Amino acid sequence: MYIKTFKLKGTTALRMVFPPPRLPFTASQVWPLLLFLAIFVGVCVLLEISDTLTFANPKAFGFLIVTPWLWWMYIGGFSGLAHKRALMALFVRLGITGLFVMLLADPRAVRSSDALSIIYALDLSDSVGEDAMDRALEFINKTAMQKPEKDRAGLVVFARNAAVELPPRQAFPFKAINTRVAKDGTDIEKGLSLAAAMLPEETFGRIVLISDGTSTDGRYMTMVDELSSRGIPVDVLPIEYDYEHEVWLDKLEAPQTVKLGETYEATIILSSLQYGRGKLVLRENGEVIHEEERTFRPGKNKIPVQIYLREAGFYEYTASIELPPGRDGWEKNNIAVNHLFLRGEGKVLLVYDPNGHDADREFFVRAMKESKRVVELMSAYEFPREPMSILPYDCVVFLNVPKDAFDIMQLEAIQDAVYNEGIGFLMIGGQNSFGPGGYHRTPVEKILPVDMDIKQKKIMPKGALVIVLHTCEFPQGNSWGVRITKEAIRVLGAQDDVGVLAYDYTKDPPTSWVFPLTPASEYATLVTKINSVQAGDMPSFTPTMELGLKALQANSAAVKHMIIISDGDPSAPPPQLIQNYVNAKITVSTITIFPHGNQLPPLMANIAAATGGRHYFPKDPNLLPSIFIKEAKTLKKSMIQNKTFDPIIDFPSDILKGIDAFPQLHGYVMTSPKPRANVILKGPDNEHIDPILAVWRHGLGRTAAFTSDLTTNWARDWIEWDHYRAFVRQLITDISRVEKSSDIFVRTFATGNTGIVTVEDFHPDTEFLDVTAHVNGPRNQTKKLALKQVSPRRYRAEFPLWGKGRYQVIVGANGDERQEQAIAGFALPYSPEYLRFRSDPIALREIAERTGGRMLTSEETGEQLYIRSDKSKTTSRSVVDIFLIILACLIPLDVALRRIQIDPDVIKRWMGLKRAAADSGETMGALLRRKQEIEFDRSEQLKPEQLPPKIREQISKLPPSAKSESAEADQQPEIDESTTTGRLLARKRQWQQDKDKE
Repeated sequence: MYIKTFKLKGTTALRMVFPPPRLPFTASQVWPLLLFLAIFVGVCVLLEISDTLTFANPKAFGFLIVTPWLWWMYIGGFSGLAHKRALMALFVRLGITGLFVMLLADPRAVRSSDALSIIYALDLSDSVGEDAMDRALEFINKTAMQKPEKDRAGLVVFARNAAVELPPRQAFPFKAINTRVAKDGTDIEKGLSLAAAMLPEETFGRIVLISDGTSTDGRYMTMVDELSSRGIPVDVLPIEYDYEHEVWLDKLEAPQTVKLGETYEATIILSSLQYGRGKLVLRENGEVIHEEERTFRPGKNKIPVQIYLREAGFYEYTASIELPPGRDGWEKNNIAVNHLFLRGEGKVLLVYDPNGHDADREFFVRAMKESKRVVELMSAYEFPREPMSILPYDCVVFLNVPKDAFDIMQLEAIQDAVYNEGIGFLMIGGQNSFGPGGYHRTPVEKILPVDMDIKQKKIMPKGALVIVLHTCEFPQGNSWGVRITKEAIRVLGAQDDVGVLAYDYTKDPPTSWVFPLTPASEYATLVTKINSVQAGDMPSFTPTMELGLKALQANSAAVKHMIIISDGDPSAPPPQLIQNYVNAKITVSTITIFPHGNQLPPLMANIAAATGGRHYFPKDPNLLPSIFIKEAKTLKKSMIQNKTFDPIIDFPSDILKGIDAFPQLHGYVMTSPKPRANVILKGPDNEHIDPILAVWRHGLGRTAAFTSDLTTNWARDWIEWDHYRAFVRQLITDISRVEKSSDIFVRTFATGNTGIVTVEDFHPDTEFLDVTAHVNGPRNQTKKLALKQVSPRRYRAEFPLWGKGRYQVIVGANGDERQEQAIAGFALPYSPEYLRFRSDPIALREIAERTGGRMLTSEETGEQLYIRSDKSKTTSRSVVDIFLIILACLIPLDVALRRIQIDPDVIKRWMGLKRAAADSGETMGALLRRKQEIEFDRSEQLKPEQLPPKIREQISKLPPSAKSESAEADQQPEIDESTTTGRLLARKRQWQQDKDKE
């Protein structure tokens, strides 16, 4: 019974999918399906055989199984269409199904080519040398010019990094190397990787590597294996050299532990290939403390030097060797660097503006000295560029010093010292601090507890700045234009607007906006447009200044300013245009750079003087960033609030110990507190928080922002205040670094291209420690290390160096109940590139053999180099988009065939092939005759007296034969009620009779 029910349900489901046909089925009706499948399969096979198309997913053709169902619905008459229309609709729907199946099969157009593309990968590292590079360029030009016409050639240059000099093309318009790469290293892996990426997919590809085979970075053999698997051969033209005379300093070893007032011995490790003699010089913090003539032998030579530490602090030692001409290959490796840090009493470093006034720091220094704190004064120009050099100070104070007095390395050094070394930091307000000082979007803003953007103010005066770039008239001028524009925008607040104008002859009109006035908050988007600036030779200032004036006048900014940098060569703007700037209160500052004949033209100074701006005439382009930062700060003056108010205590703190009330302040710089900051003192605004004193922790260090000043300007009522000294002392004490003793000792050094970190544990109790190290190195790169225990209480790790510079190592050690931290570091004075004294032909030969390439000579010709394969290379690309377009056209056609009825007679009448009047009359006549017949039939069912007079008159006129036919027609046949049709007819007749009775 269950099996019978299951079979019944299966049959029912099958009939739902394949319902019985309404019309009789014959075998001849299968021809549309067979014809479609034959055409579809034939077309697909023909496309594959002819290499026109290939299908990446042939399994998708299994979906053709749905075509029998479409055909069955057609022969069953379920479309409800006439025969011809149903047949046409079937073929269209089968075609749509076939296209959809082909789409699923991933169709790809096939292309064949026997062309060859060669990418020359040229090593530009310093170890190659200028002479070898010139010979290599001569080889490249010769062979590229002799190549077959349809082959392609391209050029990639590499050293520590890689860049594309010329993409592969049939023409090879090479003149000189224009791409800049860092030459103090060699990374063959990057060169090969970029060269492989530049090879066109549709042609055969080869790489010609021109190098000495010495690599200081990367693991190029991994890349070689990848090229081999991809079938890309690498031909090698070796550059050979062998230095006979070479002297270098391996390292400068300093004592591990030192005490104040004692003499110590440092050791200089000197290496040489030959016997020689030279002058050895040792410098301490830049001052010569020892020099002597030394004779050395081949190999390593240890040279001891006595040093004496007079006071606590940071000591940097630099050793160098000076040799006679011709007795050394590289001079860059004749230096070794090390340092010593002797911890003493914690000091406070006060950094001041070299162009400021002594009164800015007088009272603060007096308060610190009265509090028995050691204060060291240093101008911004002298501030260290290395975090290790800041270690002797427990706290650093920036006292009303502008950002443009520093370079980026100095600001990154203080950020690193605070975050990793726990140094305290305080910024004191003034006209040149915080936002007005240009610290927006700088490393200093990151470490402060306040933001330079005013986020809480409902109404904050904004500024508008337009920059006009005419920088094509001096070396690398447009590169400088990109850099100084970015520097200026970073100073601006989020609410400020900035726009850049330049003359670009490729545009119409040439004088146009690089980008119009745009909020500086969109800095990330603007950078892309700034990087593409190519300022041309501007013929006149008039069009540019007219565009800038129109935009600034339409802007709602409270402060409007323009900066123009040029050589002063463009023609002068008309006096009326300058007057319009004056009337609109728009100031214009000008910068004259590299004028013709080095003679200062009066035009630029006159524009600045007439509009109330400033004029600059820098001799060195390196001064441009600071000038642009200074000018951009013009818009930030609105952040200075010169108002008298009583500071309000907002958060309890040890800084306010013993202080319940404060004298009035007469001004401050507006800032916004960061979310985790503690605002201890706030300003007069009750609706929003204006921080006067805010503190927070950044990494290991604490930082504070005092947005008013501590001088006779805004804090003149504080100078004689009884608690002034206590406030300053408690503030510095709160944020200063707290010394913690450590039982671990860290030693770091470099050997070759590897950095070594060793940690020794001197704790009384022996236990296993989990030791990790965080390495900060050149180019802002970092690396995290896990140290392994190599012996009791001793841990070690190695890491690859990534260039010359300073490496700072921060070690953390965790035990069951211990948390230790220590800081160490070392300097790598030169790249391992300068420790390569001979080429490596063995490595080059291995590259060629692994990839199936050849070893070339400089005598090779283009015909010998550009050798084609006997076979063609076949590539494919997706053509799904073409199939989708065809499919989009067929779907409306399918709908039209099934939903739209086309009358051929109507089309004929539109085309004038049939007269409309005759057709209309015939049709209307037939309709009238049919109406009369129906009315006559109804009249027969009525009694004569019930008929209308006109009908009775027409019946009386009929011949007898017509009446008898009507009577016979009125006699209805009997109905067989045993069938469904009979019952329906009987029901209909009964209904008609009931109606007649009514």
